[in-house]
Amino acid sequence: MNAEQRLRSTEICRLLGIEYPILQAGMGQVAYGALAAAVSEAGGLGVIGSGYLSGEELRQEIRIVRERTRKPFGVDILFAATASTSEESLRYTNRVQEQIDVTLEEKVPVLISGLGNPLLVIEEAHRRGMKVMSVVGNAKQARRLAGDGVDAVIASGHEGGGHVGRVGTMVLVPQVVDAVKVPVVAGGGLADGRGLVAALALGACGVWMGTRFIATKEARAHEHYKQKLVDIDEEGTIVTRAHSGKTCRLVRNQFTDYWAKHEGEIAPYPHQLETVGAPASVRGRIDGDIDNGSLPAGQGAALIHSVPSAGDVVRAVHVEACKVLGSLAL
Repeated sequence: MNAEQRLRSTEICRLLGIEYPILQAGMGQVAYGALAAAVSEAGGLGVIGSGYLSGEELRQEIRIVRERTRKPFGVDILFAATASTSEESLRYTNRVQEQIDVTLEEKVPVLISGLGNPLLVIEEAHRRGMKVMSVVGNAKQARRLAGDGVDAVIASGHEGGGHVGRVGTMVLVPQVVDAVKVPVVAGGGLADGRGLVAALALGACGVWMGTRFIATKEARAHEHYKQKLVDIDEEGTIVTRAHSGKTCRLVRNQFTDYWAKHEGEIAPYPHQLETVGAPASVRGRIDGDIDNGSLPAGQGAALIHSVPSAGDVVRAVHVEACKVLGSLAL
């Protein structure tokens, strides 16, 4: 089996019905229908980030994808729950429940929990022929979610952008691979074909890339944000609770500097997100105020040097991975 065949036949490709094991992360306010459609049409898995969408807005983005491609795609939901999160009394917030209802009604091929516990949704999603995946930050979470019935887990390391755990990708991925029997996708600081090959070497069967896809033509992000990702190096980001009350990796700027001096004023999730993170996201991601806005980005931004189309990113990652695999053949 040559490198091309190996990449096209990984577990995640077979499970999701995609050509290449390249999954685009569902980034809030950035990953909408146009981006998801472009990634899926190119052979990866495009994902809509539902975080800032109402149920009907999400439905519109789903239909944009379906107008542009017939290939599989996903919706990423942040499963924010009400105060009690025990299995016996788990309840999702009204907004999250709207997003869940629309995703199920539309029978989106892949439902992804980017945060929280999708326990109450798994059985119904499977009944409708959908696949369910969950982002995890440690092996304990992975075992629990695999036991709950998710079809695959995304092991996202500390180097990634947005909400992150404490464990680095190189350590996290093989631990999760050893902990579960379902397919594992690797994320966190991975932005090119070399990262895809490294993920495969660690036992994963694909990659979850976010930051690389922000700096693309189809991403719904201000050009200042995209260019900032081109400009920063591996030290241009910082992990902070300023955005949402949970640890989140952002571009280092005046926004993060301010909250570094006022950590005691940061509210718990989701209150910090609603009062601070959401408006700061609009300032940065949409309005282009890269100094005072909240700009999620991973350390993989150091590997970004241009703003191409999303389809070109998928193809470039695939071609580079094939070359690297070929050069490693003994």
